[in-house]
Amino acid sequence: MLTDMMALSPLPPLVAAAIIGCGILAGIIKGEQSERFTSRVALGSVTLSLLLLLAAGEAKTAGNLESQILLGTWIRSGSYRIDLDFTLDWLSLTIAGLSALFAVMVMRFSINYMHREAGFHRFFLVLALFSGAMLLLTTAGNAALCFAGWELAGVSSYLLIAYNYDRPTAADNATRAFITNRIGDAGFTLGIVLAFIWTGGIGWSDINSQEIHLEEWQAGVMACCFLLAATAKSALVPLAPWLASAMEGPTPSSAIFYGAVMIHAGVYLVLRLQPLFEQAPLAMDLMAVLGLLTAVYGFFCGLAQTDVKSALIFSTTAQVGLIFLAAGLGFWRVALCQLCAHALFRGYQFLASPSLMHGIIGISQRPVHPWFGRSRFLYVAALQRLWLENLGDRLAIWPVQGMASDLNSFDRQVVEPVFGLPAPMASVPASLAKAEAKRRGGNTDADPEILRVSGFPGLLVRACANALYWFEEKLVLQSVGQDMIGLGRRLGVRLNHIEALLNQPRYLIFFILATLLAVF
Repeated sequence: MLTDMMALSPLPPLVAAAIIGCGILAGIIKGEQSERFTSRVALGSVTLSLLLLLAAGEAKTAGNLESQILLGTWIRSGSYRIDLDFTLDWLSLTIAGLSALFAVMVMRFSINYMHREAGFHRFFLVLALFSGAMLLLTTAGNAALCFAGWELAGVSSYLLIAYNYDRPTAADNATRAFITNRIGDAGFTLGIVLAFIWTGGIGWSDINSQEIHLEEWQAGVMACCFLLAATAKSALVPLAPWLASAMEGPTPSSAIFYGAVMIHAGVYLVLRLQPLFEQAPLAMDLMAVLGLLTAVYGFFCGLAQTDVKSALIFSTTAQVGLIFLAAGLGFWRVALCQLCAHALFRGYQFLASPSLMHGIIGISQRPVHPWFGRSRFLYVAALQRLWLENLGDRLAIWPVQGMASDLNSFDRQVVEPVFGLPAPMASVPASLAKAEAKRRGGNTDADPEILRVSGFPGLLVRACANALYWFEEKLVLQSVGQDMIGLGRRLGVRLNHIEALLNQPRYLIFFILATLLAVF
């Protein structure tokens, strides 16, 4: 029973997120008067998770805790089965304990930092959700359960980058980060599918098993899929630009997301799959190259930054690149030690940055290095972050927009001339709208230019449209009269009220609760 409780360390923060969300929806939790309740629920939940992990570590040291704990079956379909199992080895306990510790620190820090903020309760809701997601990600015993935590962490990241949702920059940056991480999710999903096909299971023990003799190319393809997921989540080159954009979120969320915890989720994934990567030398070489390029990118772009958070985030990028470089070269223990040290140090720097801003008032900015300042091109390249963001737009966004434009032109120039536009449906407003316009004294005789074609397809569509128009005009409107118009007008007012409600951030709570229900 005690070991099962230790395995369920992700549950308290997820329950806290559900409690806060239900309270917000019910109108019980609102305003400054509820801040103490919200903060105590969130802080108490992550503290409980930290205590459970400390107890698990103590039991592990005494040799009383198994590395794999099976609680039951999560999903079963034919011969495929996904267990609800958790891994409590030293790697999981170390990263999960670090995540829980920082969750406690950041929540305690945020109580005063976020005091009287309009989104105080929403912030703690998402922070609790993220804490549970990271604990689920790091203690999951199989790739599917890890992917559930992986996705919850991504949703939480999106919600906190767009914390000030009324600012277009925050919303755009959150969307960019969310879409970039979906690229990694595609790799993660493909890796799970290949693991099912080639190993017969998706447990970490199945994927890393030395008894299943994978061909080198199979191990390489599977490792590259998971490396793509790690590249997106830990912001390696060429998917690095989204990380700097994520600084739009509040400072406490930047500290735990991109300074201490989530930025290292990709590192945890490759450390967890160490035996798989060791069977794929090309994947390890690719990991080392990406790590080196990311380290150089972070160092170079960081030279031109003028604000604290941007300087810290590019320093984080460089350090994460060095961690991947160490892992790619086979120094797995060095990578783990560097992960822990960097998380502690960088998280502290982010939390101290608001105080630093007050301390440096009136102090002149440090000049750039002479060799860097003499080259205008190098300085502009650093400011533009080597144009990686523009390159991503050219490679991904612009082709999609061009394809959409081509499809629109094809629809306008080919589909519409072939089938034609039905005269009664396209030339005038709908009958109900026309009747309403007549009641208001408007002009209902406007007859814009209509696209007409000959041929059997056009005649058939036009005949159907005329029949429906006659039915609507003669039977519907004449039978119900103005009552239908009044009902439609009242329905429109109600729909406008619903739309106004949906413009509020509360609808996000429904999405979060639905996500929790889908996971469990």
